[in-house]
Amino acid sequence: MFIHGLVGSRMRQRKLKLINTILNQSLFNDKKMASFGILSKNVIDIPTQLEHFREYKRKVESKIGKQNMEKHIKEAIFCVSAGTNDFVINYFTIPTRRKSFTIEAYQQFVTYNLKQFIQDLWHEGARIITVAGLPPIGCLPIVITVFSGEPLINRRCIDRFSTVAINYNFYLQKELDLMQKSLAHLGSKIFYLDVYNPVYEIILDHRKFGFEEVNRGCCGIGYLEASVLCNPKSYVCPNTSAYVFFDSIHPSEKTYFILFKALRPIIDSFLGSL
Repeated sequence: MFIHGLVGSRMRQRKLKLINTILNQSLFNDKKMASFGILSKNVIDIPTQLEHFREYKRKVESKIGKQNMEKHIKEAIFCVSAGTNDFVINYFTIPTRRKSFTIEAYQQFVTYNLKQFIQDLWHEGARIITVAGLPPIGCLPIVITVFSGEPLINRRCIDRFSTVAINYNFYLQKELDLMQKSLAHLGSKIFYLDVYNPVYEIILDHRKFGFEEVNRGCCGIGYLEASVLCNPKSYVCPNTSAYVFFDSIHPSEKTYFILFKALRPIIDSFLGSL
């Protein structure tokens, strides 16, 4: 909501639209996730999301015509965020992927699939695409709970997991730069957003930003709850703004707001170049 509010004035000046393609579930709909029982429900895979986008295009076309629809899509900004669950759940928690991939190979595998999705968006008419990197996944409450060895006592960030995110982000940024160079002459703008460092700063110095709780979520006890385990019947802390994380994976609205403000100069610079 605040993304539209804060970016809105700049976008209205340029008559741009914002299309959220938030894929923070997973790039892959792995049925074996059901055995983990946390994030298996309501995960929409990439082909399905693309089909939803095509359906959206058809509905827009029926209202304003094909030419105006294509202009609408071409001028829209697509925000893509993907990969967290692919590493936290599909790779580190469920052993199937680890039997087939080294971590380096899996980073390339995830990047390839993300690039393919961006390419598919491009073929559907998208020309302005921002792609967020991974956050410091070693600081996610669910990762601390599952992998710390002493989840009730030692709830510090686990650096080896966050290092994976750093390496993946570096590789992703290079690949996106190459994509941009190859498509720039066709009017494309593909832009990487660093979310790792702003989120890590919030976690590292959370009291500076007004947070009281940093290593568990606001929903339930905050150690494992996410997705279907956070539902209308779940306990929710009385003050969500005191928590860096809403559930065991996703930041709270206040954290997202601070993150957006940290990224605002980069976003403004990006919009200014259009």
